[in-house]
This record gives sequence, C-alpha cells and structure tokens, in this order.
Amino acid sequence: MFEGLKGKLAGVRSRLGGVISENAEETGIPVEAAPPIEAPLQGAPVEPSPQALPAEEVPEPSSPSSSDKTELLPPEPAKRSRPGIFRRPKADERAPAEPPTPAPDAENATEQKAGLLTKLKVLVTDRELILKEDDVREVLDELEIVLLESDVALPVTEEIIDHVRRDLVGRHRKFRESPDEIVIETLRDALLEVLGEGFDLPGYIRGHERPVRILFTGVNGTGKTTTVAKVGAYLKREGFSVVIAAGDTFRAGAIEQIDIHAERLGIRVIQHKQGGDPSAVIYDAVEYARAHGLDVVLADTAGRFHNKQNLMNQLGKIRRVMKPDLVFYVDEAIAGNDAVVRAEEFDKTVGADGIVLTKADMDPKGGAAISIAHTIGKPLVFLGTGQGYDDLAPFTPEGMVADLLGTAEA
Repeated sequence: MFEGLKGKLAGVRSRLGGVISENAEETGIPVEAAPPIEAPLQGAPVEPSPQALPAEEVPEPSSPSSSDKTELLPPEPAKRSRPGIFRRPKADERAPAEPPTPAPDAENATEQKAGLLTKLKVLVTDRELILKEDDVREVLDELEIVLLESDVALPVTEEIIDHVRRDLVGRHRKFRESPDEIVIETLRDALLEVLGEGFDLPGYIRGHERPVRILFTGVNGTGKTTTVAKVGAYLKREGFSVVIAAGDTFRAGAIEQIDIHAERLGIRVIQHKQGGDPSAVIYDAVEYARAHGLDVVLADTAGRFHNKQNLMNQLGKIRRVMKPDLVFYVDEAIAGNDAVVRAEEFDKTVGADGIVLTKADMDPKGGAAISIAHTIGKPLVFLGTGQGYDDLAPFTPEGMVADLLGTAEA
C-alpha cells in the first residue's frame, strides 16, 4: 500500500541524510595530539630529567700530589643546599630503597592498552549534529511538496514539517548512528504524532457490556456494506458472536447483498422489507442479540452525503433508537482530502468514534490515512486491503509508519 508516498519519502530521507552527514562535525581529541601520560607509581622516587640538572664540574686529572693540589686550589666556598629535585642527596641522607613495584604481567598490560585504545577511539569518532534553518530549508520544502502531492491535508503537513524542524534545527546532539537512522527516527516520531493512537476493537468488546452495538455510516458507494461483512468475519475469528442488522432499506439490492455475505460467513441477519424504517430493523437486531446472548450487533445503514439534510436527520433518529456504543465512519482511502472533509462533516452532524478506510490497496498516496485521524481526532480502526473477507487490516500507527519508511520486517 501507499507505494508512491513510500518512494517519495525514501528520496527525502536520502537527501536529508546527506545534509546531516555534511553538517556533522567531528568532536574529540585526535590520538596523536593527546598521547596518554603515564603517571609515576605512588611511592617511587622521581628521577630527575637529565636536562634539568646542571653539568657537574669534573676536574681534569693532574700529576701533582694531593698536598700540592690542596695548595694550588683556592678555598672552596660553602655549598648551598639545593632545594627539591635539584639537590643530589648524599649517600648517608638517601632514604632506604623501597622494593620495586612488580610490573604487570603481559596479559594485563595488553588489556590495559586495549581499553585505552577503545576509549580513545570512541572519543575521536563521536560526532555532533548542529543544523541551522538554512541547512534543511530546501529538504523541508521538498518534504512539504511530497506530503501535499500525496493528499496529506495542509494542517497535517504543516505539523509534520514543524516536528521535523524542531527535532533537527539548532540542537546540539552527539550521535554514533548513521544519518539515515537519525532521519528515520525523526520522520517516525513526526508521523506517529499526527496519526495518534489506534483502536483495539476486540479489547473494547471484552471490556464492555454485551451486546456491543456498532453503527456504520458513510457515503454512497464506498464499500460500507462489504465492510460490515468483513468486520463480522474478523470478529468471528476473534471468538465473538455477531448479528447483522440490514439497516440499508433505501438502496435497491442492499438487503440481498448483506444477506449473501452473511450466509457465506454463517452470521444471522435481521432484515425488513425494502423501503421500511431502518430504525425499526436495527432495534429488532439489538433485541435479538440480547435475547440470544450475542456479543456484537453490526448495523448497516444507507449511504448518504453530509449535505443531504433529510438523510442526515434520518441517521440522527437511528442513533437515538439504537444508542450505539460505537459509530464507525466508512470512506475510501483513494478519496484523499475529500474523505477528510466528509469525515469532519459526519462527525459534526452524527458523531464518529472511529474510521474505516476501504480500498487502501488501491491508494498509492496514503494521504487520507495520515490525515483523517488527526483532522477529526478519532482513530483509524481498519484498512480495507482487498476483495476477500480476510482483507481487512486492523490499523496500527506503528505498523503504517514502519511500512511507509521501509522499516517493517519482511
């Protein structure tokens, strides 16, 4: 899914990684500029440096006797005591020699040397990322175009760009990972921020009073009735008992369509004649579920546009009669920003607790999936990924982001 957006994001990742690599400054001290200094062992005498001592005057050998030598030499001046290391102690003043400290064996010496080299290597290879606004402006402009071309809504695009900018610009951060890993982390956080949390429908049902009543709404021709059947098949696989209410009494063939789906899946359908009151059908389905101890009621409704006031009023009546626990809005992923606008209107008029996007397998862009949950503040629950009953994927933000960034495991 969303192959077009995945390819474009890969291009942006590559260019942004290049920017980071160019602006990553080496920090630390090169090894040759800071050689390790070996400290003297504690208690050991400090040998003076040969250059530090003045050369001693050594008299040249002469033939005269010692008595003659004494007469010839001038009186010796009193010697001054040399402080510190410049004073050569006399033999009787020297401290008794301490036993020498045993040298470390060869293995310990090797380990110490290896540990020191490791520390120096880490010090030299650390890098610090310091990016300015000008460094990333061009790439962020490109990312903005990519998102808008992929039908990501403008407010959502702006939020993603702002997140990436905040995460990279003006921050001093040391890193050892590759530039591409930094870009992936930044884009992942930005996308997860706008996608919000997913919705665990099985967990909701298990923690709620039965029967759980789920009402499906949406626009004409978006695959709503087929989605009801797919959700029924999914819940059966999860171990729940299900009944379907054929509440689309307006569209010709709708009752027959849901009847065929239910028969294939082994799910009971409650239906009235075409043109009947959909509220009455759904009410009967809820009562049937209560009487038979069923877990879930799935109520199909006629597709309608948000600007058809009489149909929207009818949907309001259905809500009052059914008192649904959840309202799922169904639309097509390929509708892009139109799906986002329609979802907003349905949410204002009828309310929505979650979104199901059909035909996600036919959508190369992915903009609706990224935008819709953030725009109306309601989670994506399922993505329709094909024609089969099993082609319904529970939506998880982490899974979608991993797929978009190419980090999902094969």
